[in-house]
Amino acid sequence: MALNNSEVGLEVIMAVDQLLELTPKPLEATVMTPWDVAMCISGALICCENAIVVATIFSSSSLRAPMFLLIASLAWADFLAGVGLLLHFLSRRCVYSEALELGSVGLLVSALSASVFSLLGITLDRFLSLHRALTYGSGRTHMQTSCALAVVWTLAGLQGALPAMGWNCLHDGESCSVLHPLTRVHLATLCIGFLLTLALMLQLNARICRVVLRHSHQIALQRHTLPSARTHTRRRVHTLALILATFTSCWMPFALYGLLADGSSPALYTYATLVPVTGNSMLNPLIYAYRNTHIQRVLRQACCCCLPNTPNKNTHTPSDV
Repeated sequence: MALNNSEVGLEVIMAVDQLLELTPKPLEATVMTPWDVAMCISGALICCENAIVVATIFSSSSLRAPMFLLIASLAWADFLAGVGLLLHFLSRRCVYSEALELGSVGLLVSALSASVFSLLGITLDRFLSLHRALTYGSGRTHMQTSCALAVVWTLAGLQGALPAMGWNCLHDGESCSVLHPLTRVHLATLCIGFLLTLALMLQLNARICRVVLRHSHQIALQRHTLPSARTHTRRRVHTLALILATFTSCWMPFALYGLLADGSSPALYTYATLVPVTGNSMLNPLIYAYRNTHIQRVLRQACCCCLPNTPNKNTHTPSDV
């Protein structure tokens, strides 16, 4: 009878182990590569950078304009992307677990999708603030921004949940994309969504540049300061071009490669196109948060504890973003 109980207990343990599928990686799979080191370091840096931005925005009552809600959404998305990179590193090099692999990839998909949508929201915010300068920033705008962010994060969460819900290629290698365990159809959907977002951002930025040029010219004619106004306008246009060029150069290689390649493509190419994507999550805080004068002031107050806390209600300045 005792032997039977032992056998039953052993079968239960084996069943649980099979369910979790949590086993150490083989020795040859634990060899570190430069890509693994880059993944781990970039994930840690992304988490640190964006955690500071999120903490800064939510700790200050003066940073409550729609612009800062969008920047906080972007920073939180990039922070989760860093966490996803670290979890993906663990699933590849430390332990094997289907649940951990699906969870890390799903978190990356959700975070990067929310990051792209937040960037689009920041561009749209800048566009609307120029076209509706008298009414934008009201309580209604706050509500609309909050609702839009709720929709964005819901859609991003659904995209990330699809692999765990069964839409993956863990047991069907022929349908795999360059980003295991995502299927080719799933990754193609994400890449097409990025390209459509990029096209919309290009159109919005082009209209923003036209508005900025027209307003600057009108102000220059009224104040008779045409040369200095042109210099300031060129600086703002160059800033918009730099932001758009950074976003495009970071995401375009992986978007095109994800559409054209499949799971049989060399892993080296996948890593080479994913590195700029992670670099975008490291650059976003520098471009959208740390350059903002209001966020800089809150950071100085937190670090020095010597500046007076004088909240400025007029914090919606698109030129700072």
